Amino acid sequence: MAIDKSKVAIGFIVAGILTVFFGTVLTFVGPIIIDEQVVKNTVIDPNNEMSYTMWKDVPVPFYMSVYFFNILNPKEILNGEKPMVEQKGPYVYRKHIQKDNITFHANGTVSYREYRKYFFEPSMSSGNESDVVTIPNMLVLGAAIMMENLPFPVRLMMSATFKTFKEGPFLTKAIGELMWGYDSGLVDFLNKYLPGMLPTSGKFGLFADFNGSDTGLFTINTGKDDIRKVHKVDSWNGLTELNYWRTPQCNMINGTAGQMWPPFMTRESTLPFYSPDACRSMELVYQRDGQMKGIPLYRYVAPKTLFANGTDYAPNEGFCPCRQSGLLNVSSCRHNSPVFISHPHFFNADPVLLDYVLGLNPTEDEHGLFIDIHPLTGVPLNVSIRLQLNLYMKRVSGITETGKISEVVMPMIWFEESGYIDGPILTNFHTNLVILPSVMEYMQYGFITLGLVTIVIAALVHHKVKRSKREGGTPSEGNPSTSTGEKDPLLEDDAD
Repeated sequence: MAIDKSKVAIGFIVAGILTVFFGTVLTFVGPIIIDEQVVKNTVIDPNNEMSYTMWKDVPVPFYMSVYFFNILNPKEILNGEKPMVEQKGPYVYRKHIQKDNITFHANGTVSYREYRKYFFEPSMSSGNESDVVTIPNMLVLGAAIMMENLPFPVRLMMSATFKTFKEGPFLTKAIGELMWGYDSGLVDFLNKYLPGMLPTSGKFGLFADFNGSDTGLFTINTGKDDIRKVHKVDSWNGLTELNYWRTPQCNMINGTAGQMWPPFMTRESTLPFYSPDACRSMELVYQRDGQMKGIPLYRYVAPKTLFANGTDYAPNEGFCPCRQSGLLNVSSCRHNSPVFISHPHFFNADPVLLDYVLGLNPTEDEHGLFIDIHPLTGVPLNVSIRLQLNLYMKRVSGITETGKISEVVMPMIWFEESGYIDGPILTNFHTNLVILPSVMEYMQYGFITLGLVTIVIAALVHHKVKRSKREGGTPSEGNPSTSTGEKDPLLEDDAD
């Protein structure tokens, strides 16, 4: 049976047009399908196995690295000289996070408490918890500032109390004791006769209240009704706003709980989150694009305005009374203790702070904080939150322990909480959210390319067949090949 090449070519042209049409439709439908999958997998729902597990148990290895500022000249400080410090550390702790008391509500929110535990990692540390360092004694120097405006006899009595319990202006103790607490007769005395003055009723330590504790009762949006609200805080400990600060704006509880963010981020998006440890909401801003093992990311960093004072950045006036820019006064949520938070080594702070203390050397690579986000899903891929704890100290008359200490914001420790996605979770993430969308994208362009190539080739074949037929003609037209009895090879092909 003879095959009509002209009709076959037309058939291929039609098939090519359909393939191009399918590829074109896929360019519009493909992103919608991907977005629907992202929405489905980022809603906080126990049925979403991968994302729910990441949210509930945070299976990513998380570490807290602590650096101490060891004081080298405590006697000279008491005589009014500049403090001289050397950084010791890191002392690294593996942080285990787990959410408990998870309760879903009918209004599209979920409540939970997040518990944290810390385990020392000697192999990752530059020393041991038995290492000894000297830092300011918060119980003495902090209390001195708190009592500065009390009657002089009261200050004298407090100074006598310090001497009774042999509490001096500086502490020389092991890292483990300073971190997780040490027995203090003064602490027992104050808790007995001035209950509520101290944040702890047991041992006194910089992180004594952290290990085994929770960060409060969070209620956040599940994203079920609106994916743009997923992970955003609805309330914390039943509060929709704070009462630590002086303006409604500063008391707002904004953003997420700081672990995940809504999907479909752009370079104009910011990363707002509420930090119970900092007693406030904070917001990071886009810095640059990047990649982590083939996965695209946006890097977000702290703007210079984050810890700026009210003079340099008016919206921060509510966080005052302020000192130099680069310091956040957290005394209002730390029992009025003169404690300030900053970036490590006073990075991005007023340069005058560096003049008061010898031994500091701020750099962005070592002391700036960042979060790397996968913009399509809002999932952090790499996190490094770095903060420094400082004590404001100076001479207070009547409290002889303060000697002739010059007015200074004294760095005590800085710590970095870090973690990144790796292993099977990263592989699963890469497959579902990078490879599959890429395959779909290549498919749509592949269909369009294949369709166009098919159309072009089929059109050329069709044109060639038509031209051959016109040139071949019939015997009545006096074709020389038919008059000599020879067969035209083109017609022979058609016969076949």
